[in-house]
Amino acid sequence: MSEMCRGRARCGRASAFLFALLLAGCKVGPDYRRPPPTAPTTAWKAGSPWKEGQPRDAEIKQNFWEVFDDAVLTELEQEATTNSPDLRAAFERVEQSRAVARISRADLFPGLSFDPNGNRTRYSASRTAQPGSLVLGYTGNEFTLPLDLSYEIDLWGRVRRSFRAAREQAQASAAAYQSLLLSLQADVAEAYFMIRSIDLDRHVVAETIELRKKNLSLVVSLHQGGADSAVDVAQAETELSAAQADLVGLELRRAQLENALAVLCGQSSSGFSLAETTRKYQPPPIPIGLPADLLERRPDVAEAERSMAAASEGIGIAKAAFFPSIQLTGAAGIESVALKDVFNWENRIWSIGPNISLPLFEGGRNRAGVQRAEAAYQEAVALYRSQILVAFHEVEDGLIGLRLLKEQFEAQMRAVDGAKKVAELSRVRYKEGLASYFEVVVADRTALENEILAYQLNGQRMVTTVQLIKALGGGWRTDYKLMRDNIAPLQKR
Repeated sequence: MSEMCRGRARCGRASAFLFALLLAGCKVGPDYRRPPPTAPTTAWKAGSPWKEGQPRDAEIKQNFWEVFDDAVLTELEQEATTNSPDLRAAFERVEQSRAVARISRADLFPGLSFDPNGNRTRYSASRTAQPGSLVLGYTGNEFTLPLDLSYEIDLWGRVRRSFRAAREQAQASAAAYQSLLLSLQADVAEAYFMIRSIDLDRHVVAETIELRKKNLSLVVSLHQGGADSAVDVAQAETELSAAQADLVGLELRRAQLENALAVLCGQSSSGFSLAETTRKYQPPPIPIGLPADLLERRPDVAEAERSMAAASEGIGIAKAAFFPSIQLTGAAGIESVALKDVFNWENRIWSIGPNISLPLFEGGRNRAGVQRAEAAYQEAVALYRSQILVAFHEVEDGLIGLRLLKEQFEAQMRAVDGAKKVAELSRVRYKEGLASYFEVVVADRTALENEILAYQLNGQRMVTTVQLIKALGGGWRTDYKLMRDNIAPLQKR
């Protein structure tokens, strides 16, 4: 083999090796690893065991409100999911973030563009002639049909990390949508059960008004017969008016909650109404041994974790700025001064070559960029751990709240039973002339206050149940049902 042939062979092998290196590339910067979360060591305060898990926010969740077995609530939840403008805006934010990820992904491939152009230009004599010559200026045409190629060789992983960061942000945006969806559904359920608690209060107050009307009639008849004083009549009238004022106050509070519920459901407040009911709700039982892996489905935890992953990729992107950037460019096409020769093969043109940019002095810009990216990542880590702590805090509040509220409600119901007996005995004693009307007033007022407090406590139990379901990412059942078609695609990774 001649020396020329051997040189060509060595050059070919070197070129092939360089080409393979450029295709394979490498990545600078750390690869993402999820830090260990801050969590309890053995169990919840309420006694349920826990275990550490991995985020499962993409898992299809149940319609958690079905555990309450209320057709009206189910209809309201469906309306809110369909009509909420805030939810629609969040959906469009997800679409935007996914489009950004697709834009970043396009940088992984070469860019090819076709830019035909034609122009007619007048050239001056001083531009085209030598000094002292008699050549005059002229007018000429130029027609070009070029194909331009551009491709950044991702030797240091900047493009790949940029795409991965955009993809993680898109997933964080999808988790944010799920978080808003869960919050919306929980807000609807909370407002609904607060209204139902007021319905029971209104029912109790309405019964009290009827009872106090009878008391007033009795006192008036006794006064007219000379067996009672005008003070007792005034007192009975006062108690009746106070109960009527309480009923109006409850109606105002119910109307305000009803208007808020209408907004959550994406409806006009003026055209929305909710029929009254006296159903006495009971919170659904919570399974014994509630595992902490239910927190894996919390979308806000998943959003914080995905944002942390995107911030980690930013460190590699910033470090890649220290290394050369290699841009492969090329062009091919046809150039002609006459339109009739524009497709003549002899008029073809082409060029190809790399452009290499090596940072030599940036005044500390690149180092500051790495420091900023590292600080952003540490911020994301702190926010992720904070979100984990918030998750455990909210679940603990829900578990302890339900246990203590149940005990308080049961004790309050015993107080209601006792107060009602005292009120009944006081009325009997008053009719028999053994007690003053003041004793009847005090006993009646005590019975009313205790019964209203009991229903408020039960309403608080229902709201706390909803808050616990929200804290657990959507309930504790394992037989999750598919959500509607416009929701399910957002849960896919």
